[in-house]
Amino acid sequence: MSVAPAYNEDKGGSAGPGEPEYGHDPASGGIFSSDYKRHDDLKEMLDSNKDSLKLEAMKRIVAMIARGKNASDLFPAVVKNVACKNIEVKKLVYVYLVRYAEEQQDLALLSISTFQRGLKDPNQLIRASALRVLSSIRVPIIVPIMMLAIKEAASDMSPYVRKTAAHAIPKLYSLDSDQKDQLIEVIEKLLADKTTLVAGSVVMAFEEVCPERIDLIHKNYRKLCNLLIDVEEWGQVVIISMLTRYARTQFLSPTQNESLLEENPEKAFYGSEEDEAKGAGSEETATAALPARKPYVMDPDHRLLLRNTKPLLQSRSAAVVMAVAQLYFHLAPKAEVGVIAKALVRLLRSHSEVQYVVLQNVATMSIKRRGMFEPYLKSFYIRSTDPTQIKILKLEVLTNLANETNIPTVLREFQTYIRSMDKDFVAATIQAIGRCATNIGRVRDTCLNGLVQLLSNRDELVVAESVVVIKKLLQMQPAQHGEIIKHLAKLTDNIQVPMARASILWLIGEYCEHVPKIAPDVLRKMAKSFTAEEDIVKLQVINLAAKLYLTNSKQTKLLTQYVLSLAKYDQNYDIRDRARFTRQLIVPSEQGGALSRHAKKLFLAPKPAPVLESSFKDRDHFQLGSLSHLLNAKATGYQELPDWPEEAPDPSVRNVEVPEWTKSSNREKRKEKEKPFYSDSEGESGPTESADSDPESESEPDSKSSSESGSGESSSESDNEDQDEDEEKGRSSESEQSEEEGEKSKRKKRKKVTEAQGEGSSSDEGSDSSSSSSESEVSSESEEEQGEPVSWRKKTPPSSKSAPAAKEVSLLDLEDFTPPSAQPVSPPTVVSSSLAADLEGLTLTDSPLVPSLLSPVSGVGRQELLHRVAGEGLAVDYTFSRQPFSGDPHMVSLLIHFSNSSDTPIKGLHVGTPKLPAGISIQEFPEIESLAPGESATAVMGINFCDSTQAANFQLCTQVRQFYVSIQPPVGELMAPVFMSENEFKKEQGKLTGMNEITEKLTLPDSCRSDHTVVQKVTATANLGRVPCGTSDEYRFAGRTLTSGSLVLLTLDARPPGPAQLTVNSEKMVIGTMLVKDVVQALTQ
Repeated sequence: MSVAPAYNEDKGGSAGPGEPEYGHDPASGGIFSSDYKRHDDLKEMLDSNKDSLKLEAMKRIVAMIARGKNASDLFPAVVKNVACKNIEVKKLVYVYLVRYAEEQQDLALLSISTFQRGLKDPNQLIRASALRVLSSIRVPIIVPIMMLAIKEAASDMSPYVRKTAAHAIPKLYSLDSDQKDQLIEVIEKLLADKTTLVAGSVVMAFEEVCPERIDLIHKNYRKLCNLLIDVEEWGQVVIISMLTRYARTQFLSPTQNESLLEENPEKAFYGSEEDEAKGAGSEETATAALPARKPYVMDPDHRLLLRNTKPLLQSRSAAVVMAVAQLYFHLAPKAEVGVIAKALVRLLRSHSEVQYVVLQNVATMSIKRRGMFEPYLKSFYIRSTDPTQIKILKLEVLTNLANETNIPTVLREFQTYIRSMDKDFVAATIQAIGRCATNIGRVRDTCLNGLVQLLSNRDELVVAESVVVIKKLLQMQPAQHGEIIKHLAKLTDNIQVPMARASILWLIGEYCEHVPKIAPDVLRKMAKSFTAEEDIVKLQVINLAAKLYLTNSKQTKLLTQYVLSLAKYDQNYDIRDRARFTRQLIVPSEQGGALSRHAKKLFLAPKPAPVLESSFKDRDHFQLGSLSHLLNAKATGYQELPDWPEEAPDPSVRNVEVPEWTKSSNREKRKEKEKPFYSDSEGESGPTESADSDPESESEPDSKSSSESGSGESSSESDNEDQDEDEEKGRSSESEQSEEEGEKSKRKKRKKVTEAQGEGSSSDEGSDSSSSSSESEVSSESEEEQGEPVSWRKKTPPSSKSAPAAKEVSLLDLEDFTPPSAQPVSPPTVVSSSLAADLEGLTLTDSPLVPSLLSPVSGVGRQELLHRVAGEGLAVDYTFSRQPFSGDPHMVSLLIHFSNSSDTPIKGLHVGTPKLPAGISIQEFPEIESLAPGESATAVMGINFCDSTQAANFQLCTQVRQFYVSIQPPVGELMAPVFMSENEFKKEQGKLTGMNEITEKLTLPDSCRSDHTVVQKVTATANLGRVPCGTSDEYRFAGRTLTSGSLVLLTLDARPPGPAQLTVNSEKMVIGTMLVKDVVQALTQ
C-alpha cells in the first residue's frame, strides 16, 4: 500500500475529504500548501495590466523574502516587470532582483539592456538599484559593462548613486582583479567627494581593493577627519580603522620620550594638550626639560584626528565607541588615553555580546594602562545575572587592576564569588586570588591562608582548584610552609580530581625533605591504588617514588621497585616509557652507571617558581577591536598595525590647494610655523600649542593663552582696538563715497609707514610691539568686562551726549547700551603689518552701524495683543524691547502698551494665574490700579520662552472681565547680542559644524546691496550683534539664546559673482533653521 507524500517539491497532494484545507497565501507560511498551485495568484497579479495589483504582488513577494521564504521560482514573472513605468513597482522589482540575480544569472542577463536603461533613469533610486542589480550578476562576460556603469555612476549628480558605485567596486574587484588599476582611478575620484554619504563607502572600497595605496589618502586626510562626525555609523568605524593605520605610518609616536617624562610628572608635559584653554600652565616644567632632550611636538594633523574623533566617544553605536577607543589607545599620548575609559565603562550597560567584546579589549588595555580604569573599579564587579564568560572577563580585569591600595576591596569581592553556584566561575576566582598573591607580596600569606581554608570546602572542584593554586604559591617560599604541605598530604584520601591529586604528589616529592615521615606513607597509599589512578596521577606517583628512592632509599626501595613494576605493564605507553627511563636512571647498573651518578641533580634540581600571568598579556600586538584580537589568532583579511616611523614623513603631502582669497591667511600660518619652538612673543604656549592651533585663525594661540597671561591678552585686544578705532573713524565721517576712498588711502599710507619702521614688530598678530601704551590701560580694566571690546569701554562718553548719533534707530532705553562717541580718535603711530593687511580689505560703513551693534533695535514693531472691540474699549499692544529684563536675565523683556478708548475708567489691570507649557514662565507686570478714559499706560513684563517659539498663553484681567491673550515670539527675539572679535568668531564657528550648521543660498535684490541695508534688515529680524569683518560683502553677527546661553553665529557671504550664502551655526538646530528662514525672507523682500 503506497502512501502519497504530504509535501513534494514539484507536486503536492490535495487535502482529503474531511481534512482541513490550509491557506494558499504564500506569505501565510503554511508548509502544507498545495505546491502545484503555489504562487499562481502572484504570477497572475504580476501579469496584470493594473499597477495596483503588481504593487500588491511585489509587496507580498518582498515580505516573503524578508521572512526567509524561497521566492526564486517567481523570477521570470518578476523580471518582466523591470520595465514597468510605475516607480514604486520598479523599486520593489529591483529589491527582488538584487536578492536573486546571483542565483538566476541566465535570466538576469536577458534583462541586462533594461538595467542599462535604468542607469539613465531620472529617479536616483532607480539608477542606484539598477547598478546594484548589475553588480550582483556575477558573470565575467559583463565585467566591461559593470566597469562602464561604475565609472558613470561615480560622476552622478546624486550622492546616493555615487555611494552605490563605491559599494559596487569591491564586487567587481572580487569578480575580476585585473580591473584593479581602473578601479583605483574611480576610488581616487570618489575619495575627493565632499559628501558624508559617500565617504564611508569609498573608504570601505579602498580597504578592500588597495589598502597599501596610502598616497591616495594624503590629500583627503583632513577632509575625512572633518567629515567624520557626520558620516553614518558604519562608515565612521571603517574610516577610523583606516585612519588608525594611516596615522601609524605618517606621524611620530607620542610616547617616544616617555622615559624622560617618567622622571618628571607626566601631566606637566602634556598639560597644554589636555587643557588647551589654560595654555601656559606647564611652562616652567617644559622649559626645564628642553636642555635634556628636544620635546615631542605633535603634528597638527595628528592632533586634528584625535580632536575630531573624541566627540564620537558619545556615539550611540558601540562599534563607533570601540573604534575611537582603539584609535586613542594606539595613537594618543599616554596622558590623553584616559578619556576613553568612561566611554568603555558606559558600554558595559549594553547587551552581553557587546559587553564580551568590550571586556576583552579592556582586559588588554588594563595590563598596560592600569591607572586608566582604576576609578571605575566598581563597574567591573560581577552581577549574579552575568553569563559565565562575562564573569570570567570581569575577574580578569579586576585582577589586572588590583594594587596595594585596592587589594582589600578586591579580595572581599573574591570571597563572595567563591560561594557562587557556577563552578567554572569559582575555579576562575581561585586562580585570580592566586594571581593577586603572586603580584602583591604583602597579601601572599593572607591569600594562602584563605586558600587553605577552602581545602575544607564540601565542593570537590573548589578544593581541587585551590590545591593547584596553592602548589604554585608554595613554590615561592616552600621552607616556611611545611605545615600546609602536611595538610595537603592528608587530603589524598578524599580528593578525587586527577589534577589536584597530581599537584599534591608533585609538592610532596619536590619538598620531601620538609615532610620526611609523611612522604613514604603517601607513596605507600598511592602504590596500593596505582592501577586505578588516572594517567596524570600515575606519572606523578613514579616521580614521587624516584625522588624518595634518591633521598630515603632505606624506607622506600621496595615500594619504588613495586611501583616501577606495576608501571612496566601499564596500558599507557607514556607510563611504560617513564617507568623504564626512571629505572635505568635511579637504579645503578653496569651499563648505565654514568647517568645514575647525576640522578639527584636531574630529579631534585631547584625549579623556578611559576609566574602567574594574564592570558591577555601578549594580545596587544593585534589591533584592538579586531576579530584577530578577540580570537587571539590571526584571522583572514587581518592587516597588521604598522610600527611608528623613526622619522616623520613629509607633512606637506597633505596640503591641498586653497582658493585665492584665503592665501593671505595661509602666509601668516606659514610664518607661524617657521618661528622657533618658544618664540619671544609667545613664551607662555605649551609644548604642543603650535600643533593645536586652528589653521583658520591666525592669532588663536594668543587667544588661547589670554586668560592667564597679561601680555597675550593685551596684545590681542589691542589689535581689536586698532581695528575698532578705524571703524569708528569711518563711522564719524559722512557717508559719501569720496570720503570713504580718502579713508582707504590713509590706511595705505599708514601701512607703508608700518613697513618702513616695521622689522622690529613681530609678524604674529598677537605680539604687536606698538601696543605697549595700550597694554597698561588694558591690564587695569576689570576682567569681568571682557565681553565687550576695549575701545568701547575706554571711549564711552555719557549716554545723554551720544543719543543724537543714532537718529535713524528707535532707541527705547539707553541706560545699558551706549554707542561710542562720533568724534574721530587719533590713530596709533605704528600698526603691525599683519593687522594692516587685515584692515586693507575692510569696508567701512556709514554711521548707523554702531547703534545697530550696540543699542537695542526694535526689530518687530508694535503687535496687537487685544483689539479694542474684543477688549470692550481696552486696547493692548506689545513690543519686544530687546533690553535685559531686570528680574531675570533669561527672560525676554516686553513692553505692554495699554490704552482706554471707552467712556469709563478701567480698574485693576493685572495678569491672571497663567497655565503655561513646561519650561515657560512669566514675570507679571505690577497691577495698574486705574486707567482713565482716553489715557495710555506702559508696563514691562518678562517671559522665559525656554528657547522655543511656543506661544505663552495667559489672561489679562480687570476688576470685571478676563481676556485670554497669547504672545508668540519670532525666533530672532529669543537671543541677545554678543560682541566678539573676528578671530573669536571663527574659532567658535569651527566648533559648530556638521549638524549644527545650516546653509541657504539666496539672491539679494538690488535694493539690498548696501552694507547699511543688509545690517539693518538682519538686526531688525534677529537680536544679534555685528562682528567686525575683514572682507567686503561679508557680514557676521553673533548672539546667545537667552535661556540656555547657546551661541548663534550668522554669516552672510554676498561676494559676487553668484548668489549670496547665508550660514547659521548653533547648537540649537531648530532655532538655526527657523532663523535662516526668517533672515532669508527679510533680505529677499
